[in-house]
Amino acid sequence: MWELGAGAGTITLPDYLGSDVTKTHLLPIPYVTYRGEFFRVDRNGLRGLFFQSELLEVNLSMNLALGGSSRDNPARQGMADLKPTGEVGPTVDLTLWQASDQKAKLDFRMPVRAGITVESSPKLIGWLFSPHLQLALSDPGGLQDWHATLQAGPIFNSRRYDAHFYSVTAPDVNAFRPAYAASGGYAGSRISLQVSKRFQRYWVGALLRYDTLKGAVFQDSPLVKRHSALTAAIGVAWVFSESSIMVSDGE
Repeated sequence: MWELGAGAGTITLPDYLGSDVTKTHLLPIPYVTYRGEFFRVDRNGLRGLFFQSELLEVNLSMNLALGGSSRDNPARQGMADLKPTGEVGPTVDLTLWQASDQKAKLDFRMPVRAGITVESSPKLIGWLFSPHLQLALSDPGGLQDWHATLQAGPIFNSRRYDAHFYSVTAPDVNAFRPAYAASGGYAGSRISLQVSKRFQRYWVGALLRYDTLKGAVFQDSPLVKRHSALTAAIGVAWVFSESSIMVSDGE
């Protein structure tokens, strides 16, 4: 049960959470859907299944964060560039409720991921924990074949992870950027909405995400210029190949 395709999308987001520099990126979109017994790629991301029952799933999930050039960011000028970061680790998904027609499902998800820089010599930059509620809807508001996913929850980072983004060490201190040692702990909260639809030969999707850093342990870092951030993305992909057994996008 698989589908393959390719397309393009655009995303607008800050260089890092807390940055006042926002950039728009045009990115290629590989469209892959695969539902095997132990490995899956779908609207919930790329994951390997360790355990699955009616109410509980344990999987290995992944994520990717874009980096940013310090040369183009006044707050970080003279500092090392932020490399793209891959995130990988186990996730426990607990189903709290599901509609009788299976068109609505509420999960409590608990991902724990390691942050690793994407470069020729990858480096572990720490850990993050982002427990959240996820409401998945099929045909929301009567919109046939559309899917919507709403997520909301806090984020917690290790000290090492926060230091990678928000600490200022002696070599980087200047008149406008005092020394700062970031600590681990509460790193803000996030709410996001994703919508998508699979047409006969095309797929379209969009994302809107809001982050707040109010109360975050690193909110006083000189590298934090804004305490909220908005991310928006949209993409289109052409589906050029599929298995004889179609993949269901709703769960």
